[in-house]
Amino acid sequence: QVQLVESGGGLVQPGGSLTLSCPVSSSMVALYALGWYRQASGKQRELVAAMTTSRATDYSDDVKGRFVVSRDDAKNILFLEMRHLRSEDTALYFCNTLPIEQPWGQGTQVTVSS
Repeated sequence: QVQLVESGGGLVQPGGSLTLSCPVSSSMVALYALGWYRQASGKQRELVAAMTTSRATDYSDDVKGRFVVSRDDAKNILFLEMRHLRSEDTALYFCNTLPIEQPWGQGTQVTVSS
């Protein structure tokens, strides 16, 4: 098992940008699709972005066109570049495999507010 440690969150104004990072293992990269999930207060955790082992990507309708998932295979890091952030993007963001194979990390808080 891998300890997932997400980072890069923070407080940003509407319309701003953030890039999240999540170190993963080479075996995770080779064997699983990887995803970014988020959980807003009082809501269920949802998948917002995913990348397959062959680098195909997919996004939830809420973030399509604004978020970009990428992966650095040399460093085994998963990224989520978030642009044009909205207040409804405020949530705790997590990375994990698809399907879920690793224990959840602590997440990184993204707060979009003026």
